[in-house]
Amino acid sequence: MSKFLIIGLGNIGDEYRHTRHNIGFDVVNAFVLKHGGFFKMDRLAEVSEVKWKGKIFVCIKPTTYMNLSGKAFKYWLDKEKIEVANTLTIVDDLALPLSKLRLRGSGTDAGHNGLKDIQLTLGTDQYPKLRFGIGNDFPKGRQVDFVLGKWTPAEVPVVQKKIEKCVEVIESFAATGLERTMGNTNNLTFE
Repeated sequence: MSKFLIIGLGNIGDEYRHTRHNIGFDVVNAFVLKHGGFFKMDRLAEVSEVKWKGKIFVCIKPTTYMNLSGKAFKYWLDKEKIEVANTLTIVDDLALPLSKLRLRGSGTDAGHNGLKDIQLTLGTDQYPKLRFGIGNDFPKGRQVDFVLGKWTPAEVPVVQKKIEKCVEVIESFAATGLERTMGNTNNLTFE
């Protein structure tokens, strides 16, 4: 039975719940909920294991805070003996508009502290990432407030559609592979 590690990046704590920066948590929650799983506290992360179509998904939401995400990633990768190619990290991305998702098999951290720590810990940027565009509609000097802010009422319907699509992307990634899933994901536009 093939096994996958699905990592949703975010920060623990009520003040971060459903913020732009925590979209990784929200996507992983939606995936686990759809497949009838539940999270439990474990080492360095909230963890859920779900099965779907003969595959096992170990889903984690690191409890290390964003800047130390690599520690949880590496611990669960090693503990579950999963290949790096069978991991998918879901992360917010300022450089992408809200209307976009971007799936890649590798790529830089693009200034994202969670990805930076994972890359440092793994010693490579060669691991699959699903980037959830959050846009960059904020005044100069207000990036932190924007990233840690809640979605506006106008953004919520698009965010919901994208979360549902991300759940399908995770399934497709496991069922048909990275290349085909990239082809079916990267050209989509959400409104």
